[in-house]
Amino acid sequence: MREEHAIPLSGLTTMRVGGPADRLVTAETTDELVDAVREVDDADEPLLVISGGSNLVIADEGFRGTVVRVATSGVAVDSADACGGVFVRVAAGESWDGFVTRAVEEGWSGIEALSGIPGCVGSTPVQNVGAYGQEVAQTIASVRVWDRQEQQVRTIAALDCHFTYRHSVFKATDRYVVLEVLFQLRPTELSQPVAYADVATQLGIAQGERAPLADAREAVLAQRRRRGMVLDEADHDTWSCGSFFTNPILSLERFEALEERAAAHLGADGPTPPRFADADGNVKTSAAWLIDKAGFGKGYGMPGPAALSTKHTLAITNRGGASAADIATLAREIRDGVADTFGVTLVNEPVFVGHQL
Repeated sequence: MREEHAIPLSGLTTMRVGGPADRLVTAETTDELVDAVREVDDADEPLLVISGGSNLVIADEGFRGTVVRVATSGVAVDSADACGGVFVRVAAGESWDGFVTRAVEEGWSGIEALSGIPGCVGSTPVQNVGAYGQEVAQTIASVRVWDRQEQQVRTIAALDCHFTYRHSVFKATDRYVVLEVLFQLRPTELSQPVAYADVATQLGIAQGERAPLADAREAVLAQRRRRGMVLDEADHDTWSCGSFFTNPILSLERFEALEERAAAHLGADGPTPPRFADADGNVKTSAAWLIDKAGFGKGYGMPGPAALSTKHTLAITNRGGASAADIATLAREIRDGVADTFGVTLVNEPVFVGHQL
């Protein structure tokens, strides 16, 4: 276990903002991770747990307490058979895209549409990470955690994780620290049915058909690169938290009110808000559409230091030298502008540490 002091946290996040931590502890084994968290809790000190840092906007003042960085590793097959699938146990600190790459190479299907997503495996159940028609909730069998309240290791079955759109029991509280995730994947060289139209078109197949795993992964990566959603040191469009706002889920009445506001703003013959059916009878619409039609187009805020991506309106980016305050100011302007125009308040996807949106 490595301990450092006054280390800037900007280098540990994909948004590249954040002041220093009083103390930074790097845990490379599960035992070290548990010991580090327990030590901080026993001392009743502030704690921040970081893994890939792809979903954090840390204040410029930094963090007055201990930051525990999860650097654990390990990918192990628990069992594999044609009927039950392949059960793979993955340490929280493993690179998520590294694990997806391994799955594609091994012929484990179920997470190929989640290629190119930054961050570590332990963060994926917290956010119920999803893209291009897949969510990790579809393949997670259980999550092993350190329960800070009960001071013990627990295994939480998928059903008890209460996964919903970009949410879980882990996001609702800081009680749990994810130690490892057990995935149930399918032993096949073919992808799961391709749910996203642009990916299917690129693959030359119909939506709902399957493709070789490697081809499906490359098609997803191509889509993400087109939107600036694959990390690239030289591309400031990727200096971000990815999608900054979640897609709003509205009641039918609220969606109809949105349609009326859109018609008033864009004209009766103008574009209409996208609508996607929700299992609970609600309607999901597009945050990117709302942002764009409210007047915040690609590249809004350029030359920066904080601006919308030039490739995708849903990503707030650091153009170089941005502060956390700059990111928050732009996010607030966009959120409030969408609310004023369409009556819908967008919810930020990344977690703010030491400040609020």
